[in-house]
Amino acid sequence: MSVPAAYLSIILIWSTTPLAIQWSASGNGFLFPVMARMAIGLAICVLLLGIFRIRMPWHREARMTYLAAGLGILGTMLCVYWGARYISSGLIALLFGLTPIFTSIAAALWLEERNFTASKIVGTVLGLAGLAAIFGSGLSLGEHAVAGMLVVLFAVMLQSLSLVWVKRIGATIPAMAVTSGALMLVAPALFVIWEIFDGVLPQTIAPRASWAIAYLGIFGSVLGFNFYFYVIKRMEAGQIALITLITPVSALLLGQMLNGEKIQAGVWAGAACVLLGLLTHQWQVLSGGLLRKPLV
Repeated sequence: MSVPAAYLSIILIWSTTPLAIQWSASGNGFLFPVMARMAIGLAICVLLLGIFRIRMPWHREARMTYLAAGLGILGTMLCVYWGARYISSGLIALLFGLTPIFTSIAAALWLEERNFTASKIVGTVLGLAGLAAIFGSGLSLGEHAVAGMLVVLFAVMLQSLSLVWVKRIGATIPAMAVTSGALMLVAPALFVIWEIFDGVLPQTIAPRASWAIAYLGIFGSVLGFNFYFYVIKRMEAGQIALITLITPVSALLLGQMLNGEKIQAGVWAGAACVLLGLLTHQWQVLSGGLLRKPLV
C-alpha cells in the first residue's frame, strides 16, 4: 500500500469508528458487539500472521507489551461502548482527540519526559477549557450524558496510559504481532465478561449492526492499527499529528449527516477550543514536519 493511501485510510477509519460503534450496539446491549468485534479482529490477525509468515516473539518484553496493549484495549473498549449509549459519535471522537494531550501528561509523569514547552502548556490549558465547555453543555444533552462523557474520557486516559506503557517497555516488535498478542488477551477476557454479565446471544441482529460489527472487527481492530504503525515509520511526526486535528471534525460532520446527531452550540464552542488547544499543543511537531515537507 502507498503511504498516502494508508494515511487517508487512517483518517477514514478513525472518523467512522465512533459511528460504527453506536450502530453495532443498537438493540443488543454493548457487551456482545464489542466481544464479537474483538473475536473477528483476532481471527483476522491470526490469518494475516499465517499469510505473511510473521513470527510472534514471546520473550519477556514481548509478553509485557502484549499485556500493556491488551489491558489498554480492554478497558478502553468497555468504556467507549458503555458511553456510546448516552453520547453522540461525534462527541466520542472529539473526546478522543484529546489523546495527544493526555499522552504528553502521562509521558511527563511516567517516562519523566521534560518536553512541556510553552506551546504545549497553552495547548493543554485550551484543551481542558474546551473540555469544561463540553461538559457544561452535557448537562442539557440527557440524563446520562455527563456520565457517558466521563466514562469515555476515562477511556481516553486508559488509552494514553497504555501507549506510554508500551513505549516505556520499548520492545521492537512488528505491529501485527502487537495487535495479535493484545487481542489474544482481550478476546477471551471479553468473552468471560459477556458470559458473566449477559451470556445471552441476541436472537436477531439488525443488518446495519451486523455490518458495523464486521467493519469494526476488520478495519477498526486490525487494519487501522497496522496502517498507523505503517505510516509512523514513513512520515514526519507533524504529518501524523495532523490526523488528530482532522478526525474529530470529520466524525462530528459524519454523525450529523449519517446519524442525524444534533450538536449544540456549546459543544461546537468547546470543540473549537479543543481543536485550537490541539493545534497549539502539536505546533512544534507540525511546524517541524508538516510545514517543511509535502504530504505525499
